[in-house]
Amino acid sequence: MHIAYALLGPTASGKSRLAMQLASRFPLELVSIDSAQVYRGMDIGTAKPSLEERRTVPHHLIDLLDPTEAYSAGRFHEDALRAVSGIHARNKIPLLVGGTMLYYRALAEGMDELPPANPEIRAQIDAEAAQKGWPTLHAELAKTDPRTAARLKPGDSQRIQRALEVHRLTGRPISEFQNRPRAGLPFALRAFSIVPEDRSELHQRIAERFDAMLKAGLVEELSALRKRFHLNAALPSMRCVGYRQAWEFLEGRSSAKELRESGIAATRQLAKRQLTWLRSLPGLEPAGRLAAVLSSA
Repeated sequence: MHIAYALLGPTASGKSRLAMQLASRFPLELVSIDSAQVYRGMDIGTAKPSLEERRTVPHHLIDLLDPTEAYSAGRFHEDALRAVSGIHARNKIPLLVGGTMLYYRALAEGMDELPPANPEIRAQIDAEAAQKGWPTLHAELAKTDPRTAARLKPGDSQRIQRALEVHRLTGRPISEFQNRPRAGLPFALRAFSIVPEDRSELHQRIAERFDAMLKAGLVEELSALRKRFHLNAALPSMRCVGYRQAWEFLEGRSSAKELRESGIAATRQLAKRQLTWLRSLPGLEPAGRLAAVLSSA
């Protein structure tokens, strides 16, 4: 059976740098596990690999769609399977790199066979939420799917909406789909993680990287995107760390100092969530072993 490798870690932990170093020694192609790098034009705030790096080493699942569109763990699962299959066909080694742990888990554990999104039903649910509030819709969900409602907070709009959508589409609770056995991967997956021991050092790197993004033109990049596309603050792309704070600045709701402080704070919170995810994922090996493993592959 073919094998693929994954390199996971929090933001600013050095994943991309290590991946490029390994790619200079081994016949690797890189597959991004990043929910923000899929968007075209969002380069500075996502720390997207440069064009030179992408010319040197093939990268996949970058620049897939415009920032007006939505991506999902389900689409990532399909795209990643296709990318890995193509890499294997070229007799190269796939290395999946990133920090969107939900996407990694979707690949490693498989996806539930849920029905696709229905824009009309979603719009209907959104209209009901605007009139009644999400807690009321949470109470509605508790009547049809108490198991799912019990694990969701009344304000978890995205998951409440999806659970109600599935029930209205199929007449069955979403928990029924989620409890089905999932299909396995067509290749073996071995994952490695970078877990910084010194949290203060990670925080320092986060601050330095955000300062570098501001200096490189993060605000100007977002301003250009707002002129090019019909964007709004509720879009998934604009909720990405860095862009959300830059949006507030461009709207005049924060100062340059507040932009910097809130951007660094939000990135630190993201890193904390990523580390929590890493601790929950089984079978991860230290990133320091990856080079030796690739040498023997």
